Amino acid sequence: MRLLWELLVLHSVLLCLADDNTLHGPVFLQEPNSLIFPLDSEEKKVKLSCEVKGNPRPTIGWKLNGSSIDVGTDYRYSLLEGNLLINNPNKSRDAGMYQCVATNPFGTIVSREAKLQFAYLENFKTRTRSTVSVRQGQGMVLLCGPPPHSGELSYAWILNGYPSFVQQDSRRFVSQHTGNLYIAKVETSDVGNYTCVVTNTVTNARVLGPPTPLVLRNDGVMGEYEPKIEVQFPETVPSAKGTTVKLECFALGNPVPTISWRRADGKQIPRKARRHRSSGLLEIPNFQQEDAGLYECVAENVRGKNVARGQLTFYAQPSWTQRISDVRAAMEERVSWECRASGRPKPSYRWLKDGEPLLPQGRLQLEQGSLTIPNVSLSDAGMYQCVAENRHGVIFASAELSVIAIGPDFSKTLLKKLTLVKVGGEVIIECKPKASPRPTYSWKKGKDILRENERISVLDDGSLRIVNVTKSDAGSYTCVATNHFGTASSTGSLVVKDPTRVMVSPFSMDVTVGESIVLPCQVSHDHSLDIVFTWTFNGHLIDFEKDGDHFERVGGDSAGDLMIRSIQLKHAGKYVCMVQTSVDKLSAAADLIVRGPPGPPEAVTIDEVTDTTAQLSWRPGADNHSPITMYVVQARTPFSVGWQAVSTVPEIIDGRTFTATVVGLNPWVEYEFRVVAANLIGIGEPSSPSEKRRTEEALPEVTPANVSGGGGSKSELVITWETVPEELQNGGGFGYVVAFRPLGTVSWMQTVVASPDAARYVFRNESLPPFSPYEVKVGVYNNKGEGSFSPVTVVYSAEEEPTRAPTTVLARSLSASDVEVSWAPPWENQHKGRIQGYEVRCWRHDEKEENARRIRTVGNQTSTKVSNLRGNALYHLAVRAYNTAGTGPSSAAVNVTTKKPPPSQPPGNIVWNSSDSKIILNWDQVKALDNESEVRGYKVLYRWNRQSSTSVIETNKTSVELSLPFEEDYIIEIKPFSDGGDGSSSEQIRIPKISNAYARGSGSSTSSACTLSALSTIMISLTARSSL
Repeated sequence: MRLLWELLVLHSVLLCLADDNTLHGPVFLQEPNSLIFPLDSEEKKVKLSCEVKGNPRPTIGWKLNGSSIDVGTDYRYSLLEGNLLINNPNKSRDAGMYQCVATNPFGTIVSREAKLQFAYLENFKTRTRSTVSVRQGQGMVLLCGPPPHSGELSYAWILNGYPSFVQQDSRRFVSQHTGNLYIAKVETSDVGNYTCVVTNTVTNARVLGPPTPLVLRNDGVMGEYEPKIEVQFPETVPSAKGTTVKLECFALGNPVPTISWRRADGKQIPRKARRHRSSGLLEIPNFQQEDAGLYECVAENVRGKNVARGQLTFYAQPSWTQRISDVRAAMEERVSWECRASGRPKPSYRWLKDGEPLLPQGRLQLEQGSLTIPNVSLSDAGMYQCVAENRHGVIFASAELSVIAIGPDFSKTLLKKLTLVKVGGEVIIECKPKASPRPTYSWKKGKDILRENERISVLDDGSLRIVNVTKSDAGSYTCVATNHFGTASSTGSLVVKDPTRVMVSPFSMDVTVGESIVLPCQVSHDHSLDIVFTWTFNGHLIDFEKDGDHFERVGGDSAGDLMIRSIQLKHAGKYVCMVQTSVDKLSAAADLIVRGPPGPPEAVTIDEVTDTTAQLSWRPGADNHSPITMYVVQARTPFSVGWQAVSTVPEIIDGRTFTATVVGLNPWVEYEFRVVAANLIGIGEPSSPSEKRRTEEALPEVTPANVSGGGGSKSELVITWETVPEELQNGGGFGYVVAFRPLGTVSWMQTVVASPDAARYVFRNESLPPFSPYEVKVGVYNNKGEGSFSPVTVVYSAEEEPTRAPTTVLARSLSASDVEVSWAPPWENQHKGRIQGYEVRCWRHDEKEENARRIRTVGNQTSTKVSNLRGNALYHLAVRAYNTAGTGPSSAAVNVTTKKPPPSQPPGNIVWNSSDSKIILNWDQVKALDNESEVRGYKVLYRWNRQSSTSVIETNKTSVELSLPFEEDYIIEIKPFSDGGDGSSSEQIRIPKISNAYARGSGSSTSSACTLSALSTIMISLTARSSL
């Protein structure tokens, strides 16, 4: 019978395994929530929700206060898709804790507890209340005394009938805990009938209490007295995490007390806290651990103060930090679960299996939130729940334990069909059938039982291990697995291959930057196996695509040589050639040393500076496997173009010297230095720049260059010079000393120009004679003292502008665009001021004089030509003398009218004939238009085709005879001329070289002429025309 039971269990488990993705125990999708049901609800039906999934579909039941509800025997209960419906609920029978219970063949789970409460509000029992009589200025409390109820209430008071609600302020307060009305100091306006209004916040039902009359006594007014706290919060206020905490505090007193809040531990009241109306209510939203502490309410007036204290304590319902999850375990395996929850106070734990409590007995080990089953059996399968609880709440976490019990099965874990191994190697043939409980293993080679020895062993997990493999180990191997549910086997083959051997290994090399090398890696191997070569550099795989500029794989099938091109310093390191086949893996390594220019020196430091020297020190950088032979120091200033090599002591700095003195520096200049190292391979990168340091000050040595001057206004001596560059000023406080004296005198006059950027000094003196020679020199000074002066040069004082105008100004028109103007200089004895030349001003009659063109002559020239004028236009001209001091008075303006423009029509119908070394040209007469000058004749311009110089013949006829040799081509133009100048020219006429005695042509084209027999006449009918 026992064997039959085991077979049935095995059959059911196998069915489960056939579709283990869908078959599972119950899982809650929705658990019931606590609710408050209004007794006066029109619906008269309570619904507690519960939604569960599982396969097979779970059945759902319910518990009330731990006892099962029999839905079938009580008509008021019904189930709708697992939800519990209660018809006509009764507060005495149905109030309590409900749990949903879900069950299928895999087990049972229970939901969290949901509390069902009933909300109601009854009417006040009494109908009248006694009159309250108080003195004016006295404090007073009116009691509300709410009727029987369930559910949260809110309170308000009406004065003398609805809707005149009492407004809360610093004098009046309504407690939402008791419903009582507190008046700190009664006034005459408070007299009347007061009614307490109670509202159930769940049902929204409202009832009014009986009126309470308030009257004033006539035996006097209440005097001042200190505050008396009538409303205060408890000494301990437990507060849940995340809730809104409300603390009430109100005092009676005369005068009306002020209410303030503080924390007794000195901490600040949370910024999120809100004070309402008279500060009688302190509200702290989203209460957290840091908000807990001792709070104080202080009531104060001029008569004294009173304090109420209460401790806000923090609590939190349990919340999962670690849940349990489903477990599938084979028989005899160890199963452990651990659940963890946060909460305050710290939660305790208990465990359920299929809805029933688990106790630590037998094989079960329970400790706080952990459950351990050392050797799981079929009876342990089911639904487990971890329950975490404290006095503020209970939470549930569920998981399913599935116990697998099957015979060995190789269907999904067959032995590897073919296993390859090399001679002398080690091989493990895995055997991993699916089985529960764990099977025993045996092996066969071929048909023979395999015996274990020093080379052959069966591992704990059933795998076969063979070490120091030989060719004789090749063959078929079978793994046989057995447990008390059955036996199964699987077979695979072992193939033994010859090992791979490295025949030519890479060898360490010493190379120079820029060279290219090949690191060999050649092997012998079993050619039936694929072989793969890979290379690593300093432990990183070389990417031949990414690093193809430097690395390339070369060689044949049995070679994986590595070519490294244009080697850089960064390529120094360890190179490993790795060779891999399907049976073995081996490697060979080599070190590559790369020699190159040295690295940058380090820590360049300026140890000491003077006015012209700087003491430097540094640390050597990497020599890159080639000893440093020398160092070079470079400097940079704000005035230099980049880095410049500087002179040092010693002049040549060898590779073992790490200090040097830089010499020949300019005083009072900010320098920074860097050092460059060199070896036999080359010059390395420069060091980082040193700090910036300024050399010390010294007397200035460089004097201003190009001292000169002259010009300026009357009674001025202008002296100019080129400023001394800042890098040559040798110190701060730099300036110039200007010295001058009349030529031929002994004493110098001196002045100081304090600006280092000054390049000009003007000496003004009304007694200064004009255009007189002065000896001038400019010196320099700075904070250290005065330097030397520049060489002496002669500068003239300013001269006076001319005082007289030129005379006898004449103007005549030369053409339509040119006018000649002439004048006589002023009389020598009638003017002052040297004359350097003359300025002619010319403006058209319709132009303004201030816009006149200006033409200047130099020296004694007393005539000039004004060109580019408009034809047939009236012009005004005036002349005045000038010198460096300015211009003198202008002459009277003279008028001149330019001639009419020359003819615009070029000569036409040009015909040429050649005979006996002569060329005869004829053309039509040009007639001038009304606004043009009459034609006075024509100009014939001719030149050889290969020459640029042109010859001109003038004639007053319309023909001309030229005696020209025929050995060359000629280019000829004809244009009219008139009083207004030359007119428009004809287009160029090309007369070709002619070997015949006679030829004829016309027009101005430069195309080739045709050559006929000696008696022929060449006629080229081309008409020269040009646009106006």
